[in-house]
Amino acid sequence: MRLDINLATNVYEDSRQFWIRWGIALGLLSIVTLGLLTLAITGFWVARQDRSKISELESKIAERDKERADAEALLNRPENRVIRDKSQYLNDLIARKAFSWTKAFEDLERVMPSKIHLVSIQPQLNDDNQLVIKMVVAGESSEKAIELVKRMEDSKHFRETRIGSQGPATVQPGSTDTVQFQIDALYVPTHDLGGAK
Repeated sequence: MRLDINLATNVYEDSRQFWIRWGIALGLLSIVTLGLLTLAITGFWVARQDRSKISELESKIAERDKERADAEALLNRPENRVIRDKSQYLNDLIARKAFSWTKAFEDLERVMPSKIHLVSIQPQLNDDNQLVIKMVVAGESSEKAIELVKRMEDSKHFRETRIGSQGPATVQPGSTDTVQFQIDALYVPTHDLGGAK
């Protein structure tokens, strides 16, 4: 007759459960690591493509800047200055002719708050051939001018609106105006075919 006696000093443990748990944990950790590695590689690839596009756009911008500089150098030659000045003058006239006073006043009327009114308005072209409106408004308080600037910025017809200067209003009989402001803004008219010019 044979007897099996366990003379071990430690209690018997089922190591199979231990290895199953650690195997599952290790598998999950491997999946997470693989996912993070995939995200990192994808991010690197996207960043590489973005850098390539940026480089391409920068080279196009440099090419356009060179073309512009060459054109300006050609126009700045002494023999071409008369033509350049005449061309610039005619372009300014065309741009001013294209300005619709009726449309500008309609757009201003939509954004003008109560108790403030337009004193003067002057359209002009800036160095980038954008239409700038310089206007003087008068009202009873500076809050109305600030409200006008906010409304103009919220409108799709005005950009980069700012108060240029502020001072006391010129005294007019029967007027309650106390302050006067100069406001400058880029004007972006909408060109619809049915609009009055």
